[in-house]
Amino acid sequence: MNLPDLRVFTVVARHDSLNAAAEELHLTPSAISKALRRLEEELGLPLFDRSTRQLVLNERGAMLLGRARTLLDLAEQARLDVQGERAEMDCRIGGPAVLLWRHGEGLAEGLQSYTGARLHLRPLFEGEALAALARGDLHAALVTQEALDSPHWSPEWDATDLGELALNVIAASRHPLAQMGQRGRKPVQAVDVLEYPFASPARSLFCGVARGSRSDGWRDDLLPRTIRYWADDLQVLLGFVREGRALAYLPDFAAGEHGLVGIRVVDLGFSSTEQVRLVWNPLRAPRWLRELAASLGNQSAS
Repeated sequence: MNLPDLRVFTVVARHDSLNAAAEELHLTPSAISKALRRLEEELGLPLFDRSTRQLVLNERGAMLLGRARTLLDLAEQARLDVQGERAEMDCRIGGPAVLLWRHGEGLAEGLQSYTGARLHLRPLFEGEALAALARGDLHAALVTQEALDSPHWSPEWDATDLGELALNVIAASRHPLAQMGQRGRKPVQAVDVLEYPFASPARSLFCGVARGSRSDGWRDDLLPRTIRYWADDLQVLLGFVREGRALAYLPDFAAGEHGLVGIRVVDLGFSSTEQVRLVWNPLRAPRWLRELAASLGNQSAS
């Protein structure tokens, strides 16, 4: 079995389609089909149940898939470690958009010495990111601690601590609440905040579960708000805040964006925090990934 044919096999198994695999690998469907036939002829067994519309792994194909991924991972790990910082490579990291936003610069900084590295950030909810990591589609996943209790979790994985993410009331710098905490003005209280409308996602920005007014972590059972704008897209949500149309309860680093500020509410009565983790497989990780995990962990500790 040669590695190029095994790579074709794993991509076809993921897509159940010759055309989709051909598009990903920049090959023709005919070339994909020939690679599968070579592999099946060498093994003397079919690996897929074929229909007019798709290819479905059979029992033998499913048995080979895990071993094929291991062989490909080991070959890629060996190549990257030998080539070192000169290696050409695609670094695939997935996770919720809000976590990619927070750690994107740190990921880029951790790969700075690898001049041939191409960083691919894939916005995926936490369960999807861990499933993609299990399939071998990602090198690492950014998730919160709560997501580690997942059916996709593997005992081979490690979870590097990237620190705490706290949520805060975020407003436009020209919003009336942004001025209240200045000298000569009274501290911002919960009753002041509730006078203004909010923008909120209808689904958790981390796991994607629909939780209605509780999706952003605000305790509406204690302090019921008026939510005027609903948007699951983070940038659309921030747009309502930047325009001064609404407040939002978001990770506090969002206050570092141009035109946005964090509002300290002196009597809020609750707080929301998330512990962030980088999940990866140290047994199959090439040097760049081990160094990246260490770099991010050191950044959070400093």
